Amino acid sequence: MGIINGLLGNASTVQKDEAKKELEPLLIDGEEITAAFKLVRDLIIFTEKRLIIVDKQGITGKKIDYHSIPYKSISHFSVETAGHFDLDAELKIWISGAQLPAVTKTFKKDKSIFDVQKILATVCG
Repeated sequence: MGIINGLLGNASTVQKDEAKKELEPLLIDGEEITAAFKLVRDLIIFTEKRLIIVDKQGITGKKIDYHSIPYKSISHFSVETAGHFDLDAELKIWISGAQLPAVTKTFKKDKSIFDVQKILATVCG
């Protein structure tokens, strides 16, 4: 079901080993992944030190933007749940000093957005 959820835009949980293999060049010595989620091609990775947003761009996905956000820099975040007519849920993350969200990710109607929110509340709280 994880592959189908990923293709439909629903967040699916990614195995830590799989995420670590993809992020190996970015992780510092001893940095461990605590949770990982996949949204179509993009990834939301939590380590014990920071949040890493992996945005695969273009048709082939070869161009990749890695957005690394230390937890101490996150000033606040919001979750907008899906409704009856609007089937998308949205996660927004603000960085200290910014008026607009630094990260906006859309989830299809599923419960993974709540898992992401719980982790953010834990690491930023």
